[in-house]
Amino acid sequence: MANIASQEKRIHRAERERLENRRYTSSVKTYFRRLEAAVEAGDSELADTEYRSLASHVDRAVARGALHRNTGARKKGRAARLKGRL
Repeated sequence: MANIASQEKRIHRAERERLENRRYTSSVKTYFRRLEAAVEAGDSELADTEYRSLASHVDRAVARGALHRNTGARKKGRAARLKGRL
């Protein structure tokens, strides 16, 4: 553990930020699974809704810095391809 007060603060802040980024990435995964479930069920209306919410969450995570720009684009592309199977 750090002996310097500012380093201790930095460690605590980094942990807080890591958990926040984790929440963003976890929610993106959850929305992707929901989209997959809608596509498997064959419900195109639900799939469209889930795709829009997934894209919104991915964009928010990218804007926040929890996901890299290219990773966000890749996830949205995969989701669009998955939705296109209906």
